This record gives sequence, structure tokens and C-alpha cells, in this order.
Amino acid sequence: MSPVPATAIRFHEYGEPADVLREERVEIADPGAGRVRVRVTAAGLNPADWELCRGFMPGNLPRGIGYDVAGVVDAVGEHVDDTAIGELVFGTADFLTQPSAGAADVAILDSWYRVPEGLEPVAAAVLPMAVQTATWTLDAMDVAPGATLLVNGAGATVGFAAAQIALRRGVRVIATAGPTYAAKLTALGAQVTSYGAGMADRVRELAGGPVDFVFDAPPPNAGSIPELIAITGNPHRVMTISNHDEARRLGARVNLDHTTDPVPADTFLPDYAALAADGAFTIPIARTYPLGEWRSAVELGMSGHPRGKLVLLPGQNAL
Repeated sequence: MSPVPATAIRFHEYGEPADVLREERVEIADPGAGRVRVRVTAAGLNPADWELCRGFMPGNLPRGIGYDVAGVVDAVGEHVDDTAIGELVFGTADFLTQPSAGAADVAILDSWYRVPEGLEPVAAAVLPMAVQTATWTLDAMDVAPGATLLVNGAGATVGFAAAQIALRRGVRVIATAGPTYAAKLTALGAQVTSYGAGMADRVRELAGGPVDFVFDAPPPNAGSIPELIAITGNPHRVMTISNHDEARRLGARVNLDHTTDPVPADTFLPDYAALAADGAFTIPIARTYPLGEWRSAVELGMSGHPRGKLVLLPGQNAL
């Protein structure tokens, strides 16, 4: 093995993503122990990437973006015996200790799973963060079968995943979503209403009784937490993945504060990949872009309304 050249999207200082991200030629090192290196086929972008650029989870710079990856293994590190060179895998880029991440031709992964037959690499690449965040947050909320759960922002990728996972767990799901994914959520078994004025009253009417929990999943939207607390009557039953400061100030819960010891992703991610291969689980994909058009992907992602996951395709054409 030896380092390989690659194009990577990364930042050398903290700031707004459009200002600090740059495309560079880099050398991707051999994978260390417990790591694999892949030729990236698809890399999913997440709102968390923009927060990394702004200084969330600070560490050594430069650093890359793109947590979610699918690609073909081209090198394996020591103590890796569950994959081999040439295998198509999906997983998570080692963005914390590497100077680049998944938004690149080549990436180092710190977790990986075989892409099941019948699942396209793009559909596999968008699974990790959405499924992990939804699963770990639902676990932290301790939502039992038969409970009524409001997923606020079910049209966002984590919310869409959370609605599906909760339904599979026997939870009654009420979802707020815009017109893009309302019909799909209804077909999955959720009761759907729109955002905007009167949302709390519409949710209560659909529930016909108490709403036990609220999973708050949209991009940060200041001022939303009080209405969600009012729906349950108990701030402890509201958990957000995005409106951190407001939730903490009002006594609601933030998922990052309660997912410090989550169940290992290898206990559920391969199962959801298998479901996705069978058409029984999906993460919405808004658009794909060739790696060289990453600025367009960033612009749409920063708009706050991408309407699904954005995916970079190194060496491929956009869909």
C-alpha cells in the first residue's frame, strides 16, 4: 500500500462553508489499524457538515466534509478482516482524525458495511447519519410501541428516517411536512399535516388525545420549541436535533445530551440497508452533483430547504 492522490473538499479555517471550503489535490494516506480506504462512489452531505465548518467539534485543521460514503475498498488497515479490496461498502468517513473526509475521490472510513445486492451506491451512501441519528434519538426518548409521536420536520432526512423507524417499532406517528414528501409519508402510515399557523391545533385534532412525544427534526428554526412543548404539555417529552439553545433554555431535551452511549450502529445499519435494497426503507435524495460542482451542492444545502439529501458523485455525472 501507499498514499494515493485525490481531489478533496476541505477547510483550513472556521467560518461560513461557502467562504472556507476549497477544492484541493491531496494525498490520502494508507489506512491505519481498524480503518479502510475506499475509492468514493457517492458521498452524502448533511447539515452537520456546515456546522463543522463553523467550528462544531473543533480539531486539527485542515478537515474535510462528507460523513456518509459509499465506495470500493482499495486498501485495508491492520486488524480488518471483514472486508477485502474490491468490495463495495457504505459507511462513515473518519472526519475527526483525517485531513479530508468523504467529499473526495478517496476516503478513509472508520465504519463500513457491505452494500447489499440490489441497493444502488447512492441510496446506500445516504443511510448512515440519518439512520443513526434517528435510531439513537428515538432510543434516548424511550418511545414505546403504541405511543403517539409527533415528528416535526418529517420531510427532512432525519425526520423521514425517524418516521419510518418509529412506525416499524409500532409507534403511532403524526408528521409535519411540506408538500414534497407529505404523500410519501402518508403512504408509509403516518398521519400528516402541514407546517405554519395552527399546526398545534391540527396535530391535536389528528391525535384525538395526548401526544406523548415530539421528535424535532427540521433545520434550526428559532421560536418553534414553545409550540412543540405546548403540544405535549411537558418540555421533557420534546427532543430536538437542531434547536439546541432554545430547547435547553426552555427545558426541552437535545439529542446530543442524551445519546452518549448509543447502541452500536452495526446492530441496525445493515438491517436498514437490507430493507432499502428491498424497497422497504428509503432516505429522500434531493439532487446529486459531480464532485466538481460541490459549490452548487453547498449553496442548495445552505438554503435550509434542500428537500432531501444532497450527494456528491466523484467521477460520475449528476442525476
